[in-house]
Amino acid sequence: MKKLFALLALAGILTLGYNTQAQEESADTTGTEVDSTATEEAAVEETPIEEPAQEESIVDEEVQESFHQIIKDKFIEGDWQFMTPVLLCLIIGLAISIERIITLNLATTNTDKLLATVEDALANGGVEAAKEVTRGTRGPVASIFTQGLMRMSEGIEMVEKSIIAYGSVEMGRLERGLVWVSLFIALAPMLGFMGTVIGMIGAFDAIEAAGDISPQIVANGIKVALLTTVAGLIVGIILQVFYNYLVSKIDSLVNQMEDASITLVDLLVKHKLSK
Repeated sequence: MKKLFALLALAGILTLGYNTQAQEESADTTGTEVDSTATEEAAVEETPIEEPAQEESIVDEEVQESFHQIIKDKFIEGDWQFMTPVLLCLIIGLAISIERIITLNLATTNTDKLLATVEDALANGGVEAAKEVTRGTRGPVASIFTQGLMRMSEGIEMVEKSIIAYGSVEMGRLERGLVWVSLFIALAPMLGFMGTVIGMIGAFDAIEAAGDISPQIVANGIKVALLTTVAGLIVGIILQVFYNYLVSKIDSLVNQMEDASITLVDLLVKHKLSK
């Protein structure tokens, strides 16, 4: 019996020790997991929150600034002595083109409405009433009508001659300034080519002074020389677009003047015959 009680006591002591050791290991493991979890949460809290919208706006501003900066740098690299005349060609050519566009748009007249009004004035008040209508209307078509009506007393043939002569005058007014735009279209690329040639000469002078064909010297000289050509071609392209628009607008106005003049002569013949 004593041996049995001794074995049971020994087994109880071993079981208690084993349970105590397992609890301690479990507590250590739990503490390690808690520490690692706390460390991860702290790392997450310390991680800065990204702001995509703000970063995108900053990137856009950097792109815009870099674009303007690139233009400025290329202008300086191309040598201001040759880039400045090309820039002046662009500024003056655009100024003339915009002025002509505004003038031509203001000179556009609704010829159908004007002819109907003139016809009513001729039927109700005669030539003098028609003159008042044309004098109060803006545009080259109305001016031609006024000149034709002023020669009505001298016959239809004088009316036709007056319309043709004054039509040439109005056409010259419409085409005023186009010669300067065409000049800048031709001049800007020529200035660019001249800057390129002079730049190439400078590049060869640098090679001669260095006594060796260095790729860096050659590349820098050619790049700077070609920048003036690129600038001249860009200016020529821009001004050519405006020039073609102006020419098409003038052709449209001239066609309106010719058609309206023929119709006016027919109205005057009809009015004369009805008397």
